[in-house]
Amino acid sequence: MANPSAVQSLERGEAVEATPALVGGFRVPHETLIALGLAAVAWQLLAFVAPPYVIPGWDKIFEQLLALRVDFVLITVARVFAALVLSFALGLAGAALSYSFPVAERYAMPLVKLLLAVPVVCWILFAVLWFRGLELRIGFVLVITCGPIFWVDLLDGMKGVSKDLRDMLRALRPSRWQFFAKLIWPATVPIVLTSWKINVSLAIRIVTMAELVGATTGIGYGLTIAQNLLSVAEVFAWTIVLVVILYAAQVFISLIEARALRWRE
Repeated sequence: MANPSAVQSLERGEAVEATPALVGGFRVPHETLIALGLAAVAWQLLAFVAPPYVIPGWDKIFEQLLALRVDFVLITVARVFAALVLSFALGLAGAALSYSFPVAERYAMPLVKLLLAVPVVCWILFAVLWFRGLELRIGFVLVITCGPIFWVDLLDGMKGVSKDLRDMLRALRPSRWQFFAKLIWPATVPIVLTSWKINVSLAIRIVTMAELVGATTGIGYGLTIAQNLLSVAEVFAWTIVLVVILYAAQVFISLIEARALRWRE
């Protein structure tokens, strides 16, 4: 039976949005499911006409997917999580210091922008030349890349707080900590969550590149083995794992966002 509200909207000549499908508790637009399904079908059709070492079929991909090492996945996720927590702590401290003391911002921001301008490949090479420990190398690359992004994003969010709100709170003569905890931090939460979404996506790509250089564990090392074996199916299987990890992280952050910002529509 047709949705009464949709029928009424059609009678008024209004556009009706497609009802999203419920997948795992989350609403996914039908267009997304259709597009992914068509892409999967197109890949399988190409697999019928192309050699398996060029475009493997889904049967070979899932066979490789089930054979992947779970410990490699867990190690990569742990590296990303630990590095992002440290990067966020450093970025938050730097942003709060820069916001509280403008002179610190004038000296620090040129250096932060310099760090942002250095390509990730250069940081990976520096890490290989500077550090002997594998975990230290990977952690250094992740922190030096994600930390400045947190710093800049959070500082912009703090500066974006309404001047009227700041003046109103200052009229109550709060301490510096009260000013930050009662106004600046709550107003910056949306920017914080957005910055986490960006850095999670970036960190997953960076850790894979870092693991390709000298690592003996992790998804990047698994990709290196697949490359040496010339196994396109295994490379594709690892790619699927990376995509799933990224989507799972984005969903987790979205859950936090929905709870922390439930006052928004």
